[in-house]
Amino acid sequence: MPLHRYAPRLWPALRLREGICARLPEHYLAALQDDTPPTPVHWRPLGVRYRRNPRTGQRERVQDVPVPVYFPPAADEGLWGGEGWIRGFRYARNDKLSTRLPKTWKPQLFERQFYSEILDATLTITVTMRTLDLIDEAYGFDFYILKTPKADMCSKLGMDLKRTMLLRLARRDPKLHPDDPARREAIYNKYQEFAIPEEEAEWVGLSLEEAIEKQRLLEKKDPVPLFKVYAEELVNQLKEQALQKQ
Repeated sequence: MPLHRYAPRLWPALRLREGICARLPEHYLAALQDDTPPTPVHWRPLGVRYRRNPRTGQRERVQDVPVPVYFPPAADEGLWGGEGWIRGFRYARNDKLSTRLPKTWKPQLFERQFYSEILDATLTITVTMRTLDLIDEAYGFDFYILKTPKADMCSKLGMDLKRTMLLRLARRDPKLHPDDPARREAIYNKYQEFAIPEEEAEWVGLSLEEAIEKQRLLEKKDPVPLFKVYAEELVNQLKEQALQKQ
């Protein structure tokens, strides 16, 4: 006899079907359940199911097994470009006959300053060399933040920056270069392809806990004192009586 009515692996999905989670916006729930695999960073997929053994010439079955990556809390405070900690083993004294010792490979981190045109601010962020290459490939910091999906961003800071940028694009905030309207419009037009409605932009990058708290505040209503309710009913009754007498 099973211990649970539903398998534990189904609990996260079932949680979204009831209570306040079921009342979250559909676009947020769709983004939350998006299972798009991230771009391989620490391994190279073969892309085929079979290949020939170069020594025997026989066809062998192969599998693409991703390398497990651990993202420490510090990864959410910077932009690591999908890199993380890799845990494995090494041989003592580089001798394969010796004891295996646990080892953790960590990316090399740098602090760099980036200028955001949309935010009109200079940000000091911890990055890796891969992040710098991705920013160059995207032709700018803002393009990198807006183009990179959540699965490849792997950073709370990056998703918060994306939400802030999308909100400014959706509102076309006049606080950006208030003394130079032409420059402001040129920047907004430059990134117009990434603009989405404000109702969707304000939910981008929120964790489930943050989204639940946001939904709770939206649904929160202050209690109405009973004397106001009774006073309104009395006024309506008096109005009806006055109309009937006429």
